[in-house]
Order: sequence, then C-alpha cells, then structure tokens
Amino acid sequence: MMDRSTPTLRYQAWRREPKDGPPQYRSSTIFEDATPEIVRDLFWDDQFRPKWDDMLINSTTLEECPTTGTMKVHWVRKFPFFCKDRDYVIGRRIWECGRSYYCVTKGVDCPSIPRQDKPRRVDVYYSSWCIRAVESKRGNGQLTACEVLLFHHEEMGIPWELAKLGVRKGMWGTVQKVEPGLRAYQEAKASGAPLSRSAFMASVNTKISPEYLQSIGSSDDSSQIDSAITSDKPKGVNVPKMLVIGGAVALACSLDKGLLTKYLLFGVARRFANMGKR
Repeated sequence: MMDRSTPTLRYQAWRREPKDGPPQYRSSTIFEDATPEIVRDLFWDDQFRPKWDDMLINSTTLEECPTTGTMKVHWVRKFPFFCKDRDYVIGRRIWECGRSYYCVTKGVDCPSIPRQDKPRRVDVYYSSWCIRAVESKRGNGQLTACEVLLFHHEEMGIPWELAKLGVRKGMWGTVQKVEPGLRAYQEAKASGAPLSRSAFMASVNTKISPEYLQSIGSSDDSSQIDSAITSDKPKGVNVPKMLVIGGAVALACSLDKGLLTKYLLFGVARRFANMGKR
C-alpha cells in the first residue's frame, strides 16, 4: 500500500480487507538512532503525545496496576471537520522479551465513562505493536535503529471506503510527524526531564524469557512452558481476556516477519491466555 523513506526514517504499510469488519493495517516503521526503550516510552507517554499527535485533545488515566503495568485510559481525539470527535476507553499492557517490547491497546468497557452524542464512542479499536532494535541502514552491522511493527484496526463510524481514502492520503504525513516528536523526546530525556507517570508505567512490563519464545509451537509440555514465564496477576485492574489474547497476536506477528503457521499462532494465544488467568 505504501513504501516511503527519508534519510532517518522508513515506512512500509499493507492493508487487508476482511469480509466483515473494518480494514486492517500492518506497517513497519524504522527510526535511525533510536532505542526500543525511548520509542516505547514515546508511544505510552500521554502527557508528551500532544506535542507530535495533534489529533489527541485530552487523555485521562482511569486505572493502573503497578505490578504488571496494565492501564485503562480515556482518550478524546479530533476528527476532520465533517465528523464528530471520537472518544476511546483503552486497556493497554506491555510484554517484554530481552529488549523487544510487545505492546497491546484495545477498546474496553467502562461504565464510569458514559456515552455521549459528542464525542462519539469508538468501541471496536485494536492496536498492537512490536518494538525492537534492528540493524541500521548505514550497513555498519550495528543495532542502532528501532523498528515498530504495527497491527491496527478500528471502527470509526464512517464508511469504510472513506476511511481507507483518509488513511491512504494522510498516513505518511502522520508518520512524518512522529519523528520530530521522537527527536524532541530524546532531547528531553537527555536533558534529565522527569518521566511522566504514563511513561514510567511503560517500563513496568510482564517479562517473557527467550526460552519461552523458542518453545512456542514446538513443545507440548505446558508445565515446562509455564515455568519460563514470569507474570503477576494485576491488582485492582480488570484485564479483558481479549487484551491478553491481543498480546499473543502482537507477539506472533513479530515472529518470522509475520509468516506463521496456524498451529504457532494458536499456541501463542493459548499460552498467553493461561498467563492472564494467574
């Protein structure tokens, strides 16, 4: 669907159109001279986000778990002049394996935030990404670039053909706004600026061992696999089952560059679901 680049950024995007449901998008964005941790914090930092995401009008943290880093947040986003603004109630969580981060955000229910005519609630929302270090395109063999593999879909409440046109026309411009935000964020971190609460929560992850990843799809010994996982049950935050399963999708889509067997994908999902029950 799209393949664009600058000297310090490369963006590729693909679209899939299921028979029922909104269009689904997968993309790869590579930033030169960036670490996975700084990019992870950038995307999680709701206080800094308006400096590069001009669609975000307001954000509020509703719940958080200091043990797992699971959060529930409320966003209000600006839509084009012919549409009402949209609001989202999002559950989100990060899994970590080494220096790769598997981030999941999904629309969830929240009775304490009533629906309104304006802004309009978006219920179907799913966005997951894998953030990892990759080799620089300079060809020096150094892992000094950072790749973000994204899978995203949402039901925005407008005709899908119009939504596809908007994405196709506006996505590259949107991606180009991220990089100046990233560089400003790097400068702020380097100057010793304090972390916001949401950025701090990005560093509270559920750890997954490399041995666990290697065992997916090749081991039937669930006790052996479970022993490779370090996980704590969230306290005070209700985590929807689909948020846990979403972690499996984010993880699976990053393996073998998305070329998966059905057995592998369902194996990941099943074991992540078991984690969510603890």
